[in-house]
Parts: sequence; structure tokens; C-alpha cells
Amino acid sequence: MRLYGPGVPLVIDTSAWVRQRDADVIGRWKATLAAGLLAVCPVAALEILASARDEEGFATLDRALGALPQAPVTATVCVAAVGASRDLRGRRRLPAADYLIAAAAAERGFGVLHLDSHYDTLAPVLGFASVRLDRD
Repeated sequence: MRLYGPGVPLVIDTSAWVRQRDADVIGRWKATLAAGLLAVCPVAALEILASARDEEGFATLDRALGALPQAPVTATVCVAAVGASRDLRGRRRLPAADYLIAAAAAERGFGVLHLDSHYDTLAPVLGFASVRLDRD
């Protein structure tokens, strides 16, 4: 089974997370996960955890996300996110979360797995692999 991305860990954006069980995605998703190439950023984790229906669901999601490689939000990530916003010069108003997720991925040399064109805009500015959650 083909993996997502260029062989580096990929921070999972919420737009990808919610589609991981789709029949035309699940094979590549599982293969990429088994290869240890799916990662998480605390900003995306907070968005994903917000979908938990109850405490048990929250705990299950928290364990699953906690087991993945991490792309933390550091002071330098925040500086890079603000710099990317400056570099884009207002051409695109993007959610703050997307700037932070992208900058956290870039700082670690990770990519971002998504179905959100904002990451395609941020990739050349921050220098990370923008990987769309393509269908098999």
C-alpha cells in the first residue's frame, strides 16, 4: 500500500482526521500510521478533541493522539507563524490555527496531511510538505 507524503512525518490536520475512515482513504491512512509517519500538533489535537461526545471518547482520542509523534508549539513556532502572516502580506486571511500547525510541522521537518487549501498557501512560505489526503 502506498503511503501519504514524501516519507517524513505528517502532522494531521482536522480536515484529514475526520476523513480517516472513509473507504477510499483508510488503506493509505493505516499504512502511513503503521510506518510511524502520522504526527500531531497540540493545536490540531485541541480541535480533534473538541469532537469527543463524552469523557470516554475524549480519553480514547487523547490516548490515540498522545501516542503519535508530536510537533509542539514553541516560541519559535509562534515567531514563524507571525512571520508567515507578514510574508503573505494580507493576500490570504488564514485561521491562526493553520499558521501554528504549519509552523510547528515546519520546525520539526514534518509535513501536513490535510484537505484544506490553506496549507498549500503556507507551504512555500514556511517550507514544509503540503500533502493532500488523496483518495486511493
